[in-house]
Amino acid sequence: MSEPEGLGADAERALERAETLLDRLEEARRRLEATDDVEAATEVLSELAEIAREIETELAEARRRAEEGAREES
Repeated sequence: MSEPEGLGADAERALERAETLLDRLEEARRRLEATDDVEAATEVLSELAEIAREIETELAEARRRAEEGAREES
């Protein structure tokens, strides 16, 4: 996979991890839609919240690394 212009390898890896987390998020969402069990739904909602936090962390890291890379190139 080629790097998007302006992103370093570290930022690209952080974005790839975020994409993997998005896949996990989508799978959990499908499980939530498929269940009628309140307890199972609560567990999936907790998992969704955790995945969302992980995505937010990865995106912030990618942004930070991209900004570092841009500063280094200046």
